[in-house]
Amino acid sequence: MVVYRWVDAQGVVHYSDQPADGAEKVITSSGPSHAGILSQPLPGAAPAAPKPKAATSLASAQIAITSPGHEQTFTGDGTVPVSLSMDPALKANQTVTWTLNGAQVQNQPPDATQFTLTDLARGVYTIEATVTDTVTGESKTAEPVTFNVLRPSLLSPQHK
Repeated sequence: MVVYRWVDAQGVVHYSDQPADGAEKVITSSGPSHAGILSQPLPGAAPAAPKPKAATSLASAQIAITSPGHEQTFTGDGTVPVSLSMDPALKANQTVTWTLNGAQVQNQPPDATQFTLTDLARGVYTIEATVTDTVTGESKTAEPVTFNVLRPSLLSPQHK
């Protein structure tokens, strides 16, 4: 029996009884055990693309916002340290997008895992981080963190 085998651009292996571009001809034994398989490239066909090395999938990555803490309250000048923990660490082909109350945090480089939010008004905030693999398009979002900012009132003697 003759079948054709090829690997598509996403690394998925396909088999067919019809030839395809880049497919290799696979001759299987006709017995029920299929013990013997012989592979032969089709004449004039481009060799099958090598399988990409198994990349670390974001699905198995551990991503968490470690600062601010959930329900943490900040007082004073309104600065909030922000930090993201990743295991395995952020790779060169991965980017981080930060959102604060649903709006993207501006002026952060795409590899920023630590920065400081400044001059936040009094209120409740929710921050999220999404890591995206620019090669595969896969993304994963850390559990959002809600925190509070309390600033002295303009009428307070503590206000400077």
